[in-house]
Amino acid sequence: MLILTRKIDQSIVIQGNITIMVLGVERDRVKLGIQAPAEVAVLREELVAADPENRTIPLRRHPQPNLAPTHGALALKPDPKEK
Repeated sequence: MLILTRKIDQSIVIQGNITIMVLGVERDRVKLGIQAPAEVAVLREELVAADPENRTIPLRRHPQPNLAPTHGALALKPDPKEK
């Protein structure tokens, strides 16, 4: 097991296409953001079925919009050029 220390807004990258970012820490909870290709299933451990065939099938996956920075604003919004 690899053990890393990260601060809020710091990330780790796995195989060049999976990014895990620490979004926040409150008491005994850590909020993580995970960005991965659509073919990679990301599940909480308690949702993984005991049957090995179902291990990589997510219960649901919402498509992520392609985010582009807005000019002069702090928020990100979907890029209107890509649909």
